[in-house]
Amino acid sequence: MNVAQILAVLIFVAMFVLIVIDKIERHIVTLVCGGATLLLVFCVAMKDFDAVMHTLNFKSIFTSEFWYAAGENAESSSGINWATIIFIAGMMIMVEGMAKAGFFRWLCMKLAKLVNYKTIPLFIAFMLMSAMLAMFIDSITVILFLAAVTVELAKLLKFDPIPMILAEIFCANLGGSATMCGDPPNIIVGTSLGYSFADFITNTGLIAGISVICVVVYFYMVYRKELAMADGSNIDFTTIPEPKEAITNIKDFTISVIIFITAIVLLVTHAMTHLTVAFIGGLIAIVTLITSGKYAISLLKKVDYKTLLFFIGLFIVVGGLEETGVLEIISKLISDVSGGNIYIMVAIILWVSAIASAFVDNIPFAATMIPVIQSLSATTGVDLDILAWTLSMGTDVGGSATPIGASANVVGTSVAAKSGHPIGWGKYCKSAVPATLIVVTISMIVIFVRYC
Repeated sequence: MNVAQILAVLIFVAMFVLIVIDKIERHIVTLVCGGATLLLVFCVAMKDFDAVMHTLNFKSIFTSEFWYAAGENAESSSGINWATIIFIAGMMIMVEGMAKAGFFRWLCMKLAKLVNYKTIPLFIAFMLMSAMLAMFIDSITVILFLAAVTVELAKLLKFDPIPMILAEIFCANLGGSATMCGDPPNIIVGTSLGYSFADFITNTGLIAGISVICVVVYFYMVYRKELAMADGSNIDFTTIPEPKEAITNIKDFTISVIIFITAIVLLVTHAMTHLTVAFIGGLIAIVTLITSGKYAISLLKKVDYKTLLFFIGLFIVVGGLEETGVLEIISKLISDVSGGNIYIMVAIILWVSAIASAFVDNIPFAATMIPVIQSLSATTGVDLDILAWTLSMGTDVGGSATPIGASANVVGTSVAAKSGHPIGWGKYCKSAVPATLIVVTISMIVIFVRYC
């Protein structure tokens, strides 16, 4: 390895270690490491200013293909993926508008009422709702509101909210694996490799659908006795608020639902309309802000800019590995170990992705692996689609295994802890690890049978 490659690897490893230690905010970590990549790797070691501009990737934003094309160019994976940044920002603004109108709280309370506040039906219904919502809305947002409502219902119905929250977290991550917009790793894979919403729903969506059924049965078997103890008897249902009370403003509520449905339609049809996800994210953000009127500034202030900055720094660091050829070395290593055998290659990518994502943030891992699978496909002749679906399932599902594997896990356990229901590693992993092994195994079998 040359000096540039060694520096790129050291910066990348330092970034990962600092993210795992979690003593410094992760957006600061990636931005500092990104700056070090631009300065030390590109300017000092390589003396290549073109590598800086290629990684910053500003030019892509000003091309017509960035906003209107059959699919994002696969080369957009090099450097900062601005399509991912713009799309996530747009969805954040839309979700904040929906939350302000009371949409999520209304939906949870409505579903609880439909199952007559019975604990076990509620448990199953909330798992399914978590998976379905996470197909279209970031899993962090889904768990933030779902866990809060679960805690509230647990107080009213007198049951332990921890089993339900654990099941909701797992199902949110699993549901997010089904679509391009459901989980950040999928957004990165989709925008980098030019896949559409339909591509994901017909590939990872099938695996997720089979897995959800198995996972619901699994969690029911694990927690049925515990939940059955709270059968809802001796509960004064007059103390439970009506779903309509969650709606803060009927006009805002109606508008937010229309915008949400529009976003789904645009995402489902974007392969046919040729509108890119960057365009869809930008459009949804603008419409939400315009219809919010005087609350537009408030919505903009609530956007999670730290996450967006985290992505920008991350893409720069990964760009350093790509520009210096480190990712090609990793690709060759996987190719040599597998001997070009597609079954071994799929197994390596799936299980390594799952295990790694259980302990480190699955977002940087997915971003790092995309150029690797592109190189693997080019050198071995294995269909890139197969490797992409394998990577998506591994990173999305593997992150569910531990409390720190995905952002939704951290949010869900934090909500539980703040309400007086702390969830330790032992309690979390006791149910999550077996569930993860089940889904990863299902994923491998389906990929082998369907594609190999």
